[in-house]
Amino acid sequence: MAIETNQIVSIEYEVRDGESVVDSNIGGAPLVFMFGKGQIIPGLENGIINMGIGEKADILVKPVDAYGEHNPEAMQEVPKDQFAGIDLEKGMSLYGQGEDGGTVQVIVQEIGEETVTIDFNHPLAGKDLMFSVTINNVRDASAEEAMTGVPAENMQDDDGCCSTDTGSSCGCH
Repeated sequence: MAIETNQIVSIEYEVRDGESVVDSNIGGAPLVFMFGKGQIIPGLENGIINMGIGEKADILVKPVDAYGEHNPEAMQEVPKDQFAGIDLEKGMSLYGQGEDGGTVQVIVQEIGEETVTIDFNHPLAGKDLMFSVTINNVRDASAEEAMTGVPAENMQDDDGCCSTDTGSSCGCH
């Protein structure tokens, strides 16, 4: 039976970029999301649609269905003095605020005398990703979850803590 839009899905996964593991929640908290709302990359969502609880699969996701192709125009030279107080290293990730107010991750590509070249591409842009996925649970959303788009497992209490199946935990996942 196919997973339907607005259902709450819980998965355990490991993702590889070639031979390297780039992310995993195996042995940790599951990833819980509302299906069909763009909360995970499209290629993974499309890959699990016909899976059921307890099923495992390896899903290859191409760049177009993940973080996009690498865009060489997403490089920018920035005056070095904008990084005052930061011990810059080639390859390091930095986080800043984008024009829309959201968080932007950039990677330091080159460090010159006067400028720093940063890459605005997602670190996994242009890469094929292999997900090893297990479906832990699929359930219908509650009325509140359907309205907010946020699974109960991911909601924060008034004190800023996330609620979990076992009560409340301040180690938000």
